[in-house]
Amino acid sequence: MKRYRGYLFDLDGTIYLGEELIPGADVAVASLRERGARVLFLSNKPIARRESYAEKLTRLGIPATVDDVVNSPLASARYLAAEHPDAQVMVLGEAALRDELTDAGVSLTEDPAQTDIVLVSWDRQITYAQFDAAHQALVGGARFFSTNPDTVCPLEGGRTVPDSGANIAYLEASTGRELEVMIGKPSPIITTMALAGIGLSARDCLMVGDRLDTDMAMGETAGLDTALVLTGVTSREQAAKSDRHPTYTLESVAELAEAL
Repeated sequence: MKRYRGYLFDLDGTIYLGEELIPGADVAVASLRERGARVLFLSNKPIARRESYAEKLTRLGIPATVDDVVNSPLASARYLAAEHPDAQVMVLGEAALRDELTDAGVSLTEDPAQTDIVLVSWDRQITYAQFDAAHQALVGGARFFSTNPDTVCPLEGGRTVPDSGANIAYLEASTGRELEVMIGKPSPIITTMALAGIGLSARDCLMVGDRLDTDMAMGETAGLDTALVLTGVTSREQAAKSDRHPTYTLESVAELAEAL
């Protein structure tokens, strides 16, 4: 395996599964850092702030600071603040996303008549009233953005949690509108921010993740080499049938340490 100057790691399914570290992930990251490689962690989940991910990584044995993490709330906040600084944004999402947007100076609203952009995300307590407000805003001409495209719902207490993919589909069907801007993986928006954060060009970095439709797609779109790990949602059989062709297919991130 080629030695890269930088490594972009997905988190859940790649570095850890739930609260359990993938065996050897700590050794792999430590080995990369010891030889001088830069490491950045990426997450599409918009239900926690970067501080939470940094704390979790550190607790699991991979020392990390908030600057080592880029997630879809941060990408959304920075993108909206830079590209749409005067927009009034209606958010279908949780506190972590709202707080990140507010901290970046993005103006939030719940009034459909005042809404310039509807930003759809995961929301585990979403209500009909919120859907109705978003529907009215979109019918009234607001733009249609989303933090992430995930269509696999996490489970909490044995129940299925509605995700942004389901919310997007509902609003597209009810309004006749199509999503205009995707900010999280595999969007070039979050990729550009990640590369800026790690301070390297795409050709110098390896994208490591467990999803073909987000992690591998992101890498391919941006011109990064990619490594698919089989510790998450993708099996070897699924990878073999896919139109996506990762540069490497690994049993787990532990193989990165073995390849050094």
